Amino acid sequence: MTNPRPKHMVVGITGASGAIYGIRLVETLLSLEYTVHLVVSHAGWRVFKEELGYGVSDREEFLNAKFKDYPGSLHYHPIADIGASIASGSFRVEGMIIMPCSMGTLSAVASGASDNLMTRAADVMLKEGRPLVLVPRETPLHAIHLENMLKLSRLGVRMIPAMPAFYFGPQSIDDLVGFLVGKVLDSLNIEHTLFRRWGE
Repeated sequence: MTNPRPKHMVVGITGASGAIYGIRLVETLLSLEYTVHLVVSHAGWRVFKEELGYGVSDREEFLNAKFKDYPGSLHYHPIADIGASIASGSFRVEGMIIMPCSMGTLSAVASGASDNLMTRAADVMLKEGRPLVLVPRETPLHAIHLENMLKLSRLGVRMIPAMPAFYFGPQSIDDLVGFLVGKVLDSLNIEHTLFRRWGE
């Protein structure tokens, strides 16, 4: 009897505010025994420092230490590594989530630009017909932002803006972060217990 193929998910973290969303997403996927292929933009690393206090000198060493206690497997891919496995459609993954997603990255994906590994991996999801979820974090939104979101939505990309909900009685920022990560996982039919559902 052969072992089932490991579940692979690509996660992108950009320089939009809300780095904690991406961190929690990676933690949750790893806890569910996914193999996570992580790409962080240059601005994303800066937001790690500004919002979370992560002063990182060795990025791979930091990530290995941060996520070492989870049963899944983490593979970090530098954003300039355009020859990484996830840049090819022949490498099988369940999908890709960019959380949070900056408007610059969203625009690049909408226009088909793939000049770094994150946007190339997103382009692969589109051309291979695999799930792609973007979590834009910006306000207010102007017409170009909205037009790019509409264009991607019409292509089947799931747009899940970083909008918190309050019907489940959140008691902390951690609860609000868990809610949004849970909504992203819901969109991919991934079971979780990150928030109390309506009616429960």
